[in-house]
Amino acid sequence: MNITASLKQNAKRFSDKMAITCDGRTYSYQELNEEVNVLANGLIETGLQKGDKVSLFMKNSDYYVLAFFAVLKAGGVAVPVNYRLSPDESGYIFGQSESRFIFCDAEFERVITEGIKQAASLQQVIVHPVADNANYLSWENVLSENALEPSVDLLSTDDAEILYTSGTTGQPKGALFDHQRLANVCTSFVFGVEIGANDRLLHAVPLFHSAQLNLFLVTGILLGTSNVILRDFHPEKAIQAINEFQVTVFFGLPDMYSGLLQVPDVEEADLSTITKCMYGADPIDPDLVRKAMDFFGHQQFYNLCLLTEGGPGGIFLLPEQHENKLGSGGKQMYFTEVRVVNEEFLDVQPGTIGEFVIQGDLIMKEYYNKPEETEKAFKNGWLLTGDLATIDEDGFISLVDRKADRIISAGENIYSAEVERVISGHPQVAEAATVGLPEEEWGEIVGVIIVPKDGETIEEEQLMDYFLEHLPGYKIPRKYMIAEFLPRNSSGKIMKYQLRELHISEFEWFRKIPESRY
Repeated sequence: MNITASLKQNAKRFSDKMAITCDGRTYSYQELNEEVNVLANGLIETGLQKGDKVSLFMKNSDYYVLAFFAVLKAGGVAVPVNYRLSPDESGYIFGQSESRFIFCDAEFERVITEGIKQAASLQQVIVHPVADNANYLSWENVLSENALEPSVDLLSTDDAEILYTSGTTGQPKGALFDHQRLANVCTSFVFGVEIGANDRLLHAVPLFHSAQLNLFLVTGILLGTSNVILRDFHPEKAIQAINEFQVTVFFGLPDMYSGLLQVPDVEEADLSTITKCMYGADPIDPDLVRKAMDFFGHQQFYNLCLLTEGGPGGIFLLPEQHENKLGSGGKQMYFTEVRVVNEEFLDVQPGTIGEFVIQGDLIMKEYYNKPEETEKAFKNGWLLTGDLATIDEDGFISLVDRKADRIISAGENIYSAEVERVISGHPQVAEAATVGLPEEEWGEIVGVIIVPKDGETIEEEQLMDYFLEHLPGYKIPRKYMIAEFLPRNSSGKIMKYQLRELHISEFEWFRKIPESRY
């Protein structure tokens, strides 16, 4: 099937039912389908051809939903782009994806104007609501008078999306999906979390995130749910929307849950309509999950431990598994197989660290226009995620670190995430990141970049005493650097590859570690 077919079907099945609402604009399923058709036919009349790539550089809104489904109905391939990217970063995606059209919000025109210098295939920029640049088209100028279904023959094997990775290890790569793969993602999610047409979903995470886009919006439209869209996340507005629209399903990033817990007088809010809560995308403190359970008044929480190349798919932790396995990523989603393997590609023993690999009908076709990276990403039909993990006796998988971030010192494997958790527990440290630094005798030594808390001065002697107390000798950092901040991408993830490019001479030696601790 193609994933736009459900919108057409639901326009008949649930013609008067609320499909989406945003900032006071509400569409029934019939109205949504007609508006999508008007825009899709307008794109075709403007010159979009089947297979053309169309970037979406927009914040959450009903217009994002219209643009996304119109691109697909017109036979195009949607390329969601993080609107927080710089002109150079977004321009790379516009060019690498060979986008011929770009949808953007008016507030991003300046970014677009700079970014499209790298977009050799670009034909047209479409701005909502009105374009200032005379070379761009305003939204209204693209709309057709034809509200009928576009005369495009869409097949399940036709390409539908290119989802870009966050680029923490280098330039982002575009994971390519066809309609059938996305339909499989939706079906797997429905089976796993048991949502249905009567649910009302809140879209607070930006729709350029593959989880919010495919697991919630696309799946929601497929099922016929009602969808409440927030342009930006503000805890108070989220709670207001939950109350007003009696939202039943909430998905949030860890910082969103933290924000909700800090809302003044939040105990007065009625959150009783929320029957399911889901979290993912970034590591989360188990204590925050417990507090969120108390906040929402139930334990129906799901951990979605997913990867972009899976559409997203991966592993998930069900509510009944939280009591004994909180902190684990969980077990495989439907239609997938997962393993943790060693260097010989054999399954590791419980408790042993290996690489997390995944196989199934949800996995991307390829990295778009990157044949060498695609070849490296697969082995015997398994996607190599680059994530190091353990698996326990019950089959639950827990991620440990990125393989690229592992440090090998004197033959010992050191996992940066483990060391960083310890260092970040120091009372004077706001955050820290570790990298492997070349060293003749040891091969690599642990280097740490430390950001002090505001107003704090890191005392080397005190810090080393803390290391000696909390870390085995071979994991203790040998060199350090004090920094004002850590380099992050637009998704907030630390760009370790930039830290590894720092010159070793910029690091200071710690005082000598006692021989007994090596």
